Amino acid sequence: MAAVFIASVLGPILFLGYRDLNDAQVAAAQARYPDAARSYESAARKLFRRNDLWEQAGLAAYEGGDRDGAIRLLEIGRDKNSLSALGWDALGLAYWTRDDHATALGIWQSASQLNPAYPSIYDHLAVAYHEKSDYSSEQEALTKRLALAEDAASHYRLGLLLTLADIDRAGREFTAASSLDPEFESAARTLHTALNLAALEPNPARRLVVIGRGLGLVEEWGLAATAFERAVEADARSAEAWAWLGEARQHLGQDGGEALDKALSLDPRDTVVRALRGLYWKRLGKYTDALAEYLQAAQIEPQNPAWQVSAGEAYVQTGDLVSALAAYQKATDLAPKDPTYWRLLAMFCANNSLQVLGIGLPAAQKAAELAPADPLILDALGWSYMKAGYLYNAEVNLLLAINLQPDLAVAHVHLAETYLKKGDTASAFNELNLARQLDLDGPAGALAAQLLKQYFP
Repeated sequence: MAAVFIASVLGPILFLGYRDLNDAQVAAAQARYPDAARSYESAARKLFRRNDLWEQAGLAAYEGGDRDGAIRLLEIGRDKNSLSALGWDALGLAYWTRDDHATALGIWQSASQLNPAYPSIYDHLAVAYHEKSDYSSEQEALTKRLALAEDAASHYRLGLLLTLADIDRAGREFTAASSLDPEFESAARTLHTALNLAALEPNPARRLVVIGRGLGLVEEWGLAATAFERAVEADARSAEAWAWLGEARQHLGQDGGEALDKALSLDPRDTVVRALRGLYWKRLGKYTDALAEYLQAAQIEPQNPAWQVSAGEAYVQTGDLVSALAAYQKATDLAPKDPTYWRLLAMFCANNSLQVLGIGLPAAQKAAELAPADPLILDALGWSYMKAGYLYNAEVNLLLAINLQPDLAVAHVHLAETYLKKGDTASAFNELNLARQLDLDGPAGALAAQLLKQYFP
């Protein structure tokens, strides 16, 4: 009788449980994840021997964007010792996306011990350690990850960490990353160059500065700061190391001014120090102070056209266009065969509608004579023609620039403005939309968005 009674009670519950499970599987197959999560949870409550269903419910909740629900359900699965490696990983991700990074790290640490052959856990551990600047633990996680399977991103990350300890091995990791994924070729090439230059430096502090600069070029400012910190430890009187440390700290959201002041006190005639101090003042909006730094650099290296351009930019920001024009012209006087400075002079004139016919357009033509296949120079030539009123020549040269470099967003903006002058609003609209897509977070994209709002509200 008791068995019959139990069967009569449990039978309908089990039937409903399997029905819920079927509903959950159908909903998951159709990517209706919130429905799947509810049905999996309902099935788990009825099919009490199926503790694995708590994980399925949690994974569905996570896929549906319900982080809190995913955490609640996956925690039940963990309490019942039923989480797979995937479930552990998802639980860590749910906490991570809820900005509880400490808990996420602890979960992935436990997961790596229980599931040492699951690569994704080491990927996430490496990210968590990197955020904490725990580079030794990050290196260990990446090494374990690569022992399980090849991965371009892991080789690249490991190479970055090894730049501060083992240049030769770091180079091999960058080579492996770029061979597995061409996306890493450009950064790997930059870092290989930095490592090769560093290997030639007998001075330890200077070697670390070169490595740090390479890391900065690929936007790895946390590691770069570590390199510069070690450089000043190796040589506390290295003005350049202190200056670069100040630069790195700014990229990390810190002030950097104290390190830059230290650099200036050590060597006020170091042009790298002056240049980095100029950048510091520009970021603070103190353009007069930035100008003073560039003028000092120009006095120290009077034959270097780069300081004239930097001074010219600062003059523009202080509103002194006459002095800015003189500075850009002086740069071309110092480097008459370098098309870059002719282009910058042309762009200054065009952007500020200043002496376009007399100075700007001839400068752009000179640049194009020196580098006829450079898309940036063809863009400057087209933009100068447009500002001078020669719309046909403007369109021709801007189209040439775009043919050479289709993703050059600024050329699309300049072409759009040319079309607006011609009254071809449809073509202008298309070019502005394309420019915005090509440079969503950059200045050309912002200008395109502004023009779209102005002309096509």
